[in-house]
Amino acid sequence: DFVWGDQGTRIQIESARGKRGRKARAMRCVTVATCQLNQWALDFDGNAKRILESIKLAEEAGAAYRLGPELEITGYGCNDHFHEADTFEHSLEVLALLMTESPPAMLIDVGMPWIHQGAKYNCRVLYQNKQILLIRPKMYLAMDGNYREGRWFTRWMKHAVVEETVLPKIIRDLTGTSKAAFGDGYISLLDTSIGVETCEELFTPQAPHIRQSLNGVEIIGNGSGSHHELRKLNLRLDAIKEGSKKAGGVYLYANQQGCDGERVYYDGCAMIVCNGELLVQASQFSLNDVEVITATVDLDTVTTYRTSVMSRSAQAADALPYHHVQHELEISKSYGVVTPPMLKARIHSPQEEIALGPACYLWDYLRRTGLSGFFLPLSGGIDSSSTACVVASMCRLVHEACHAGNAQVLADVRRITKQPDDYVPSSPQELAGYIFYTAYLGTRNSGDATRGRSKGLAGEIGSNHLDINIDTVTDALITVFAKFVGMTPVWNASPSEDLALQNIQARVRMVLSYMLAMLAPMSLGRSGGLLVLGSGNVDEALVGYLTKYDCSSADINPIGGICKTDLREFIRYSIETFKFVTLESILEAPPTAELRPIEEGKAEQTDEEDLGMTYSELTEFGKVRKILKCGPVGMFRKLQSVWTHLSADEIAAKVKKFFVRYAQNRHKTTVLTPAYHCENYAPDDNRFDLRPFLYNSWWPWQFRKLDEEVKRMASAAAVAPNRATAAGTAVDDQNSKRRRTDGTDMKL
Repeated sequence: DFVWGDQGTRIQIESARGKRGRKARAMRCVTVATCQLNQWALDFDGNAKRILESIKLAEEAGAAYRLGPELEITGYGCNDHFHEADTFEHSLEVLALLMTESPPAMLIDVGMPWIHQGAKYNCRVLYQNKQILLIRPKMYLAMDGNYREGRWFTRWMKHAVVEETVLPKIIRDLTGTSKAAFGDGYISLLDTSIGVETCEELFTPQAPHIRQSLNGVEIIGNGSGSHHELRKLNLRLDAIKEGSKKAGGVYLYANQQGCDGERVYYDGCAMIVCNGELLVQASQFSLNDVEVITATVDLDTVTTYRTSVMSRSAQAADALPYHHVQHELEISKSYGVVTPPMLKARIHSPQEEIALGPACYLWDYLRRTGLSGFFLPLSGGIDSSSTACVVASMCRLVHEACHAGNAQVLADVRRITKQPDDYVPSSPQELAGYIFYTAYLGTRNSGDATRGRSKGLAGEIGSNHLDINIDTVTDALITVFAKFVGMTPVWNASPSEDLALQNIQARVRMVLSYMLAMLAPMSLGRSGGLLVLGSGNVDEALVGYLTKYDCSSADINPIGGICKTDLREFIRYSIETFKFVTLESILEAPPTAELRPIEEGKAEQTDEEDLGMTYSELTEFGKVRKILKCGPVGMFRKLQSVWTHLSADEIAAKVKKFFVRYAQNRHKTTVLTPAYHCENYAPDDNRFDLRPFLYNSWWPWQFRKLDEEVKRMASAAAVAPNRATAAGTAVDDQNSKRRRTDGTDMKL
């Protein structure tokens, strides 16, 4: 009944009869569409426009069913705006607009908030031809990490129960009906059935798609709002593929993509999976506001797949009933070009993720602020150089999108750079020359090497670069202090004086950075202000290795959620990919703040010496503290099996040092620059890592218990050799007896 078409696609023969005059088997081919949208919290105009564009693209591809992201009408990150009646009112207005302008034959699934019987729910609304078929509330809310859905929404707790909800007037006037089905159900069509799952529900032990599939649901749509973390995509992909493989069926995944107005970047990667095989995968990082993917599947393959596994069939026969809404609609065709499986999923390396995710995030952030570009204090070290490389990567992506004809990106570029309507950047460096400003803010404690590296990298990227000495400012502040306080702080006189002299340099850099961000474009005859970029990494934030209100204080920090180890690998990647040769010397140089006087031409301080621990150790501390959820004693126990090269005393000393520094400096996390969320052990105090910022930094009880445990281990280690010696002596005695016995026997 089939022939093979281009790229391995399977096509049904059009003839009415097959071999021997038999009628050819009719297929149940259905084309389904899912998408990823760059939605923005409370941007109802823009959100509606992007939803309608996705529906249009799905229709042009012949799709009978379109799935969209979670809360796509409002944007996912509205947060406490979900407590406002306005948000729900405008959501209904957008829904009415969508229902009016959608093609009547298409079944459409959109995400939005809904109020039912006085409770707010995170819902999927499925409609067709101006009729709401089902409003399906989310059953399991995301309440960990960056998510706080339970603060705004109620979870639906009535499994497989569907009730009636009274429709608001604006929807009643459009549909001509007063009520709609609301609850945990699925839609039964004439030729198939469609179920619903929302984001977090996929990852629960009793995921709804399992029970739905046992009740015969063949197509399941998951509208999601999932953010990017390094090395996370494969976990999401595995969960979707495994769920589809176990249950059988067609699984569609939609997601938001872009900066929704918070610290996270939604990383798209919409996909369609059938019977555990990936058919189509959208981009993970992109400057496109709308991306739609489609697949054509033969639903009979779902039936064959499921009925071939008898244990699954037995569970289906015994499955509890699931409420469904019957709808007189047929979406399949008896012929079609079936989409073949992809050979391999596209998963970026961590270095590529750093190059692409924060870059796309920065572009969204810039174009939505109305400002003219970025300013970065570029010290010539790994951290600030990594931030600069992220901006360079952004310029490359924007340049590529412009030359690919992306109308939205072109419009944004011309608006930001204030260039004519026909302007197209000729290179990433040219674009950087319009929107990127850097400065080396040196003192007498700065070295020529870092100054040269800063200038070299700025030249390779194409930024507008300044070399500024700030000694006159810091000296003036010290003079004012000495005049009114009656003392002049000097180096090496006391720890307090050393720290004050270092901090004043750092804080002057912050003040000057903001002045440059306001006025640097004007010096080139341009208008508009700049966003100040920070460049502190996640490990240093964890122990507060930064000066409060120094140049780590900025508008946004694209690398604030990335560890030092990954940043070093990103620099290596940038050397190979961007051909920035200056990065080679930056990679070789030891990290240093250059805040203390230089002695004999060599920087006196290095970051790891200041910290009293290596960056790799810091990363380990961060993961054990946050991911494994350990305090001092628990961390000591976990690290025993990891740091086998260290004694118990050494591990205990390092754990104590970490927790003392962490406790003393936790208050700094309350004023950290908003950072792109990238690591699952970040200390972000805004939402992700909620903890006190005033500790008893001596941890008396915990450290006492830790010392007791170290002593017990030492005692056990001391006893063990004695026992081994005693056991060895007993064995020797027994062997001696045997030898004497054997000798006697031989004589006899």
